Amino acid sequence: MSEHQTSSRPIAPREASRDGARAIGDIRQWLGTSGGVFGMSGRLRRTFLYSFAAIAVIVGVVNIINVETDLHALPQYGLAGPAVWEGSSWLTLLLFLWIPWTAWRMAPPLGRPRWKLSLHIPAALAFSFAHVVGFVAVRKLIYWLLGAHYEFGAFFAHFRYEFGKDALGYLLFIGTFALIEHLLRQQTLVKTPGQTLSFDIKDGARLTRVRLDELLAIASAGNYAEFVLRDGRRLLMRSPLTALETELSPRGFLRTHRSWIVNAKHVTALKPEGSGDYSIELGNLSVPLSRRFPAALARLKAPAA
Repeated sequence: MSEHQTSSRPIAPREASRDGARAIGDIRQWLGTSGGVFGMSGRLRRTFLYSFAAIAVIVGVVNIINVETDLHALPQYGLAGPAVWEGSSWLTLLLFLWIPWTAWRMAPPLGRPRWKLSLHIPAALAFSFAHVVGFVAVRKLIYWLLGAHYEFGAFFAHFRYEFGKDALGYLLFIGTFALIEHLLRQQTLVKTPGQTLSFDIKDGARLTRVRLDELLAIASAGNYAEFVLRDGRRLLMRSPLTALETELSPRGFLRTHRSWIVNAKHVTALKPEGSGDYSIELGNLSVPLSRRFPAALARLKAPAA
């Protein structure tokens, strides 16, 4: 039957505690929830808000079109039925939009390692399941308040159908997050005189602001990333290298190795090491370029690089 059918339907040591709090802070920073309005800061907050608004409008327009379609296909339900069905779907979809957002922050499409992209499979399933359970609950509540009964039918049979639509929506949402973040980054570059942007290196409560043109490379150092500066300083920041790659790749930085990111502007030489690997020289600093990163090699060999 159609889903629209109705019927009459011991205390830890202080150091350990500090490390635990810091670890939580690292996770929040990775997900983009390190403070500010709605638990996010800076460009990430604007990315989420603009994406949320765009998705709300686009999905809302689709729902309105569906209401018009249902009015012609199922005139016996009048306007109230389609309005409740589509409105509940729109509301719960926005309510659970945090699921694809979190998955995007943890596994961006262009991030590494690539195996992290598999996270989107359970995330898409969880998003669709929450969406379906949510709109069914809302519909049942509204129908109950109106003295009627809403019957969804066989759950898993209908869920397979809904998941097909939700999976497509999930991919579009991930694309929306990435597109809006990219546009905001480009806007920042355009507004910055000479495009000499700075970057904040945070280690606990300590913050060091450096100019990007002073940054040679970034190396993975366990749970930390080590920033190598032109003046010889090496600063640590607790962050995964993948998050820094996502942040800095639009600003001229390249991932050349699973443990290294370099500022392409400061590359002075490329030396073949055999088997397709290279050694990159940035002044007195030597950094590996793995054959697993052919795009980085192509960009460094290009005249523009």
